[in-house]
Amino acid sequence: MSSTVLTPVALPGGLFALPSVYRPQADTRLLAAALAQEEVGPLTHVLEIGTGTGALALHAARRGAAAVTAVDVSWPAVVTARMNARLHRLPLRVLHGDFAERTHGRSFDLIVTNPPYVPAPGPRPPARGPERAWDAGPDGRLVIDRVCGSAGALLRPGGVLLMVHSGLCGAEATVDRLTREGLSAAIAARASVPWGPVLRSRRDWLERRGLAGADETREELVVIRARNA
Repeated sequence: MSSTVLTPVALPGGLFALPSVYRPQADTRLLAAALAQEEVGPLTHVLEIGTGTGALALHAARRGAAAVTAVDVSWPAVVTARMNARLHRLPLRVLHGDFAERTHGRSFDLIVTNPPYVPAPGPRPPARGPERAWDAGPDGRLVIDRVCGSAGALLRPGGVLLMVHSGLCGAEATVDRLTREGLSAAIAARASVPWGPVLRSRRDWLERRGLAGADETREELVVIRARNA
């Protein structure tokens, strides 16, 4: 699957969200478009890591997946996703906690994730607050690398991982890591979006870290697709 421009898809409308929960944005929409390219049917078991409002999990459920599991470390996100599943009358199993612990011993045909990926000065993700949805350590890879390391065990033979993150985190580093884990990985899609308020607030720090140039005003988003042989 080559890197391409994907056709936008409609995410579930009228989503409820508690104040600290990440609402669907450009990265969510790009991942939804990549998800629309995958086969999802009555035999497909789907996992969403870091579900937020549940938008992507609900999208998979609406397409007729056999079962959709969504996991998030944030209780407000779990409550939000469960409420949206009820509002949209779609079957969704929403679990609270670390994705690796809550899915131990299980495997899936399709995994989708929009993990925290914004480089941040702190060495660890925040324990609470809205920043928990995006801050991911000095290189933005604290959660990305955990997903890469777990994907091989979580995916069934022929299963697919779709992960979106910023080009600031190193798309090729993600492809290389997944390849080392035994998966066939490539950049499936790219999109360029204006810098949001979080990146703008960290411009000086990002420049000092060599992660951004003084004239940069746009961020590249990438979707990584990895398949288990």
